[in-house]
Amino acid sequence: MPPDVRSVELMSSGQTDPQIIELLMAELPKYALVPHRVRKQSTGFIFNRIWAAIKRESLLVVAEGVAEPRDVDALFADVFKSETTPFRFMDEVGLDVVLDIENHYCELAGVENKSAPMLEEYIANGWLGVKSGRGFYNDYT
Repeated sequence: MPPDVRSVELMSSGQTDPQIIELLMAELPKYALVPHRVRKQSTGFIFNRIWAAIKRESLLVVAEGVAEPRDVDALFADVFKSETTPFRFMDEVGLDVVLDIENHYCELAGVENKSAPMLEEYIANGWLGVKSGRGFYNDYT
């Protein structure tokens, strides 16, 4: 998560003493963090699972030539009244990291990562996102 995100998801390993989770739920707000309890073990935290679906479909829409990243982001910002949009967020995370995560989820699901060629091309060009000064957008300084 970017450092300015204050949410923390707490998930047991299945062997975690429930009192540890309770303690963290009580203590984390003292550090300006917002704890969220994950109620059952999961491959991926709550946000990551929801974000994975948004990210996957956003990438496919662009990889298939249906829209450009700016189109997707503009529509997302308008509909959800959000300053954070899929392609800007991916640029913040880093496209190399996005590719690794997408490959991992696809491997677990036993499906092909259809957006991999597009991401691999960006990465081959050195366009990793904010950390390289260019990703889906090239206006980073």
